[in-house]
Amino acid sequence: MSIFLRTVTVEEAIRAAKGIAPHPGREEVPLEEAAGRVLAEAVSADVDIPAFDRSVVDGYALRASDTIGAGESIPSLLTLLGTVRMGQAPDLVMRAGECAYIPTGGALPPGADAVVMIEHTEIIDDQVLVKRPVAPGENLIMRGEDFARGIPVLCVGRRLTPPDIGVLAAAGCHTVPVFTCPSIGVISTGNELIPVREIPTGSQIRDSNSAMIGAYLRHAGCTATLYGVIPDERRTLQDALEKALSRNDAVVLSGGSSKDDRDLCADIVGQLGEVLVHGVAIAPGKPTIIGRCEGKPVLGLPGHPASALVVLDRIGRPLLAAMTGEKARTVCTRHAKLAQNIPSVRGREDYIRVRLDGGMAFPLFGKSGLLNTLVQSDGLVCIPAGREGLEAGESVEVIMW
Repeated sequence: MSIFLRTVTVEEAIRAAKGIAPHPGREEVPLEEAAGRVLAEAVSADVDIPAFDRSVVDGYALRASDTIGAGESIPSLLTLLGTVRMGQAPDLVMRAGECAYIPTGGALPPGADAVVMIEHTEIIDDQVLVKRPVAPGENLIMRGEDFARGIPVLCVGRRLTPPDIGVLAAAGCHTVPVFTCPSIGVISTGNELIPVREIPTGSQIRDSNSAMIGAYLRHAGCTATLYGVIPDERRTLQDALEKALSRNDAVVLSGGSSKDDRDLCADIVGQLGEVLVHGVAIAPGKPTIIGRCEGKPVLGLPGHPASALVVLDRIGRPLLAAMTGEKARTVCTRHAKLAQNIPSVRGREDYIRVRLDGGMAFPLFGKSGLLNTLVQSDGLVCIPAGREGLEAGESVEVIMW
């Protein structure tokens, strides 16, 4: 039986795509350029963080035992020895009945084991009245409490966020080992397509898929090269695919994936390499292609924008994660109540665009060639292959764009 348009499940398609993902390379980048990149090896702190017992409030460093029974009516009376200076090791030693002023971030003097907030004190000459008890360790971050020396602070496969960059800086990591960004070529096919700069006439339409797919790929941590519009002509399309393959780690095609004599993508992919999947039990997006040419993945998306984006998000995302080295990218979801019934067909996964409002998910029914439902929607609701639809009032998980 021909592989063309012999449908597989979404899970099978994802496995096929991930199975041909090339392993990413690795490189070192400056810390200030590492945000958004994927960590290629675990990073450990070179010192305890913090490197000293540190106050988290403005107040007085003291011995907690000196505050037992302290209150507004009967405060504890302590002798003020001096002040802890920021950025300096304390030159004071706390003994019973003594305290020292300490700012937020100051190092705890030897002998002290707690800090009382300044709001709970009153100063009279060189005496401090403490009006509430504190426990040992109160208002302190202890040495190594944040990260201990030699313990990994971030693990392999993590896409670095701005907070992560702060952690790496604190850990002394001025250059960061990251996976290289995969380069993806993007080709749109179709005789009806024209470049964005041109004015459509007759039955022409502007190529919106190239820009949309390129933006998605860059957001996923890849570099994207757009090869423009290629007509449905075998030699031209094959040349474009060969060129894109020679210059990139993978290629994404849009259009030319349905079972039609004029749609050549699957045939050319099979000629240059192998077609692993042509047809997925998903709507929209049934005529999806997953292939391999020159050892590189080729993902063929339907030409309709909504179909292309759904397939790219549900099947392309795991492929891209494998190529970027990302271990577990969290898919942003929200729970909502379905506002109305949604019919479906058993045996395929249906992805319905929805708009969220007040905890309700409102389906946006529209043809896969329409763009307006993409910008009006907040995400997708999946109808499992074993269901014939969802009913109004059901709790659903919305996969956010």
